[in-house]
Amino acid sequence: MPDYNSPQSLKAFLDSHRLGMRKRLGQNFLINQQARASLIDALDLPGSAEVWEVGPGIGAMTTLLLQKGAVVHAFEIDPGFSTALRQEIFKDNPHFSLIEGDVLKTWKQNPPGHYFFGNLPYTIAAKLVGDIIESGRLFRRMVFVVQKEVAERAVAKPGSKGYSSFSVACASVYTVTPLQVLKGASFYPRPRVDSQGVRLDRRPDADNYSKLFYPLVRALFSARRKTVKNNLITFLASRNIPTAAGDILRVCRIPENARAETLAVAEFTEMARCLSLSL
Repeated sequence: MPDYNSPQSLKAFLDSHRLGMRKRLGQNFLINQQARASLIDALDLPGSAEVWEVGPGIGAMTTLLLQKGAVVHAFEIDPGFSTALRQEIFKDNPHFSLIEGDVLKTWKQNPPGHYFFGNLPYTIAAKLVGDIIESGRLFRRMVFVVQKEVAERAVAKPGSKGYSSFSVACASVYTVTPLQVLKGASFYPRPRVDSQGVRLDRRPDADNYSKLFYPLVRALFSARRKTVKNNLITFLASRNIPTAAGDILRVCRIPENARAETLAVAEFTEMARCLSLSL
């Protein structure tokens, strides 16, 4: 196994196995040992916990998860990395299993674990987390590293610049906590942007949302310069829902000139509830 703290050792391992880093896959190894340990501590695993790990690479974080006694189901898209993980690095470990291919296409085919971890590729992070939340397949806790901009959206509050449909999705069922910011020097190869960890803890009072909740949230954020009323009119028409937008807003006590970025999760919830009752 390579020295996961050393770019030289990682490069030597990759070269000896004829492996390469593919920029389009967002492959960056976390070489900051203290940061790796801190992220695993944030996951706060009980013994024998089942963990989904997205993007194990060549096993730096996986090794720590296994040392904690976790049962790891790892999702890896890179065929070369998958071969190294399966045939060499963790070949004799009964607590490690590998799901090969694009996680956006494979995660639904696998039973949910209790915990989620990932140094997520920037290009898929928000979509993956958002899709999992919307599906209702929730984890007790999620800890992941993403581009700092995505992390800021995950933790954003109503009225702030980064508040978005992704913010609402995360806050709808989780308590969201920002973790450490990681500069480019913490990774190999070195990315041009900062990254940040995020922790999501499932709320005990997480609501069972109507099937309209998440589509409604996305629709109301789809044109940020438009008012909630105008976006709601478009949403109702697209769904052939014969209800006046003004009536819904009046019942929910939301001003017609309000914009989505000013609304709390409870207000989106109430609008979705009212719409469901009108069907």
